[in-house]
Amino acid sequence: ISIVLCVELISMQNGSSEGGKAGTWVEGPFAIDTSLVHAAIDPDPTTGAILPPVYQNTTFIQESVAQYLEKGFSYSRTGNPTVRVLERKIAELEGGYGATCVSTGMAATFTVFSALLKPGDHVVITNCSYGGTNRCARVHFSKYGIDFSFVDFRDIKTVEAAITERTKMLFSESPTNPTLFLADVEAISQLAKARGLVHVCDSTFATPLIMKPLDLGADIVIQSTTKFYDGHNITVGGAVVCKTKELDDTMHFHQNVLGNIMSPQVAFYQLQTTKTMALRVRQQSATAQRVAEFLEKHPKVDKVVYPGLKSFPQKELADKQHKDGLHGGMLWFEVKGGTDAGRRLMDTCQRPWSLCENLGATESIITCPAVFTHANMLREDRLKVGLTDGFVRVSCGIEDADDLVRSLKIALDNL
Repeated sequence: ISIVLCVELISMQNGSSEGGKAGTWVEGPFAIDTSLVHAAIDPDPTTGAILPPVYQNTTFIQESVAQYLEKGFSYSRTGNPTVRVLERKIAELEGGYGATCVSTGMAATFTVFSALLKPGDHVVITNCSYGGTNRCARVHFSKYGIDFSFVDFRDIKTVEAAITERTKMLFSESPTNPTLFLADVEAISQLAKARGLVHVCDSTFATPLIMKPLDLGADIVIQSTTKFYDGHNITVGGAVVCKTKELDDTMHFHQNVLGNIMSPQVAFYQLQTTKTMALRVRQQSATAQRVAEFLEKHPKVDKVVYPGLKSFPQKELADKQHKDGLHGGMLWFEVKGGTDAGRRLMDTCQRPWSLCENLGATESIITCPAVFTHANMLREDRLKVGLTDGFVRVSCGIEDADDLVRSLKIALDNL
């Protein structure tokens, strides 16, 4: 150790090793916790402000016709400086070439379908997804002559068998909303590349803390930034993250055409809330594990599903695909007595649980998907994937786990 110290002292005296300077970055890659706070953020060059300003502007003055767009912006539907910072941050966090931020998570899915599909095309899509995704495909895009095959993405052979000569896209969701089915993202990506298809993965439940689909071979990631990126029930938004410049350019073009922009104020809020995502997701995962283990032991509970439980049907894939032993804040369960008992539980479970839509927030939420989030699915399609009318979806927040368990115990004991 003394030899090393002597060498360092000699180097400093000779001027071959210089100290750092305030405002410059230390060398080397940063962990995701640091990137969540600092990625894409530069202090304002004029004032030194640590946060990027909200550019609440419709238009941007050009110095001349010949210099049009020289500074990168002309009209906020096409691009806004505040939104651009969030796009750069999300792209870095997800490991993509670029990101396109839009008004909602569904706007992200709509943009992808609009950009990459045309009449006569075919998509193999998960049969268990967010209800709005199902409706977007089944009700809206199908009327333009685009066909969708809804299949079980837990079985790669089933996915492969559904591919036809007209197939252009494989659309996975992992974990799925609300059943928590996992797709083997790496295997599906390999299948897509072998067949010349685009693999789109909705990774909203996972977040980049748990899984980065682009690192596993996917071409496009969809995020509803309303959920864990926001995490505070403040805003709605969405992002399309692409692996290549070609795909990223296509998404920005279609976002401009569709006009489904994210407002600069929303982008500013989400730039702040994203900073704490690592802290929130880790605590939410730990709380979900605790709640799931409690539910699994309660005599009134018929079934509980959470990727962190030993009983989880895809436990091996969960441990392989999810990073750092994190499995997220989402779980679901059913109680003995069926639909009536499940709904009675949801109607009587007290605060700190909140009976409402949304997920991934600091507040713990209980949702009845059959009525709230997936009501637009055909009932027979819901039942095929196990989404019964008494299905209880749980989004764990950051409250004390003992308080959450206590409230659940009271409601269960009184069924």
